[in-house]
Amino acid sequence: MTKVAIVYFSGTGHTHLMAEAVAEGANSVENTTAELLRITGEQIQDGRWSDDALIEKLNQADAIVFGSPTYMGGVAAQFKAFVDAASSVWFAQGWKDKIAGGFTHSGGVSGDKQGTLLYLAINAAQHSMIWVGTGEMSNSEGVNRLGSYLGVMGQSPIDMSGAPATLDPGDTLTSKLYGQRIARTAQRLTT
Repeated sequence: MTKVAIVYFSGTGHTHLMAEAVAEGANSVENTTAELLRITGEQIQDGRWSDDALIEKLNQADAIVFGSPTYMGGVAAQFKAFVDAASSVWFAQGWKDKIAGGFTHSGGVSGDKQGTLLYLAINAAQHSMIWVGTGEMSNSEGVNRLGSYLGVMGQSPIDMSGAPATLDPGDTLTSKLYGQRIARTAQRLTT
């Protein structure tokens, strides 16, 4: 059974919806199980992130997909705290040769989301992981509508009304297809 772990932070719910779609896509691939591992503020004490059980689930995964909203051109502080805490795994190269991928969401059409995806890819490279891009051309169904090939980008208009988070249908579909690609790539490299 191929294990895909989706580790992410979501502030307003949009990134969570993308994580769910990535998991749905991965779970649709035979002999694959995907697990959502959400980073929360409660895991941060005195400025340091800690959750040994979550790290162990990542250690057991064949693929890890990283997700963070784009805040001010980069990952959320909560996600950065997780990355810093995972430096002990990096030091031992514990995720070496695992499949990696990433996704992000912002309110702006650009929102400088590319900076977030670059950060996620660099983090994966430092862990000696194998990064997988979207592999999807833009099409009339809204797939890869923002034209990102490094990882998945989502965008929703900023809504200050407090309404529940929603995703553009194209962003949902792109996330599902990405989950499938991650799962299939992990299966090719682990069998």
